[in-house]
Amino acid sequence: MGHFSHEETVSEPTIQQRKADHLALCASGEVEFRAQTTLLEEVQLVHDALPDFHCDEVDLSTELLGKRLKAPLMISGMTGGTPQAAEINKDLARAAEQLGIGLGLGSQRAMVLHPELAWTYAIREVAPTALLVGNLGMVQARAMASSAIRELCDTVAVDALAVHLNPAMELIQPGGDRDFRGGRATLRRLVEELGRPVVAKETGSGVSRAVGLAAAQAGVAAIDVSGAGGTSWVGVETRRAEGQAQRLGEEFWDWGIPTAASVGLTSDLGLPIIATGGLRSGLDVARAVALGATVGGLAAPVLRAHRDGGFDGTVAFLEQVIAGVRTATFLCGCRTPAELRRAPKVLGAKLRAWLEEAR
Repeated sequence: MGHFSHEETVSEPTIQQRKADHLALCASGEVEFRAQTTLLEEVQLVHDALPDFHCDEVDLSTELLGKRLKAPLMISGMTGGTPQAAEINKDLARAAEQLGIGLGLGSQRAMVLHPELAWTYAIREVAPTALLVGNLGMVQARAMASSAIRELCDTVAVDALAVHLNPAMELIQPGGDRDFRGGRATLRRLVEELGRPVVAKETGSGVSRAVGLAAAQAGVAAIDVSGAGGTSWVGVETRRAEGQAQRLGEEFWDWGIPTAASVGLTSDLGLPIIATGGLRSGLDVARAVALGATVGGLAAPVLRAHRDGGFDGTVAFLEQVIAGVRTATFLCGCRTPAELRRAPKVLGAKLRAWLEEAR
């Protein structure tokens, strides 16, 4: 499935240990952004005291990447590559199938280096109809033939592939990538040759308007902004780093474009926007949709719900999120997410500054 010269000596326990470290750190809550927020708290939705319809008339169903979701919600990509990850992925997939929402896989890099780990990502059997999105780093995708990436997608039967862009995280990660040349060309090639929708996805530092435009020009099917304000992946790698890399990580822990700003800056590009990065509730999802997102995605809070309550706890948490989206939509006098995207809203000064000055 392709190899990368600087990683040919990487042993299986190394990448498995990194995946296990990531899971533990994200679940712990110790690697949240410190001062930076998502700025979703600066999105005030306007209350409608006279909604002239029954609450049951709210229809949250949403089209994304060729699939119909029952709510504008995804479980964002988190994990894979370890036996523990396999159990989590299976439960998340069952939850996504039961609730009619989407699910992203964690980075499939472990699968590329060690095809025998593919089973930890193989969840289609428990989620036969759910939207499943694969996940591969841009640097790894650049090094692989399109046919090998297609095989990677076929092996786990995903509907689309997210190509993740993570330069900030890599610069802090021990042994991380340094060469990010050819990213736009890689996106264009995969759009043309993969035979599946391609999603451009950040990993916690957000997508600027310029990068959104570049991704749109490359022909991607959607953009996952993965903005700042939730889990800091620079922070995750800082916890694993030593020496200068650790000091740099501390300095850049809060680096990135807040999620709300990233959604607002890319929402008029004519592409579905997936709002991830620090969403914690149904109200957060509704705020993101009001800014122009097609769906919202949650990762760390779903992981914590699973840690605390297993499959049942995961479903209960996600049902609460969906109830929050439904309530906010109704209280804005809207019947659908599309109406919510056009509803009036009041934006705070920081968010307005981002939307005006970062264009």
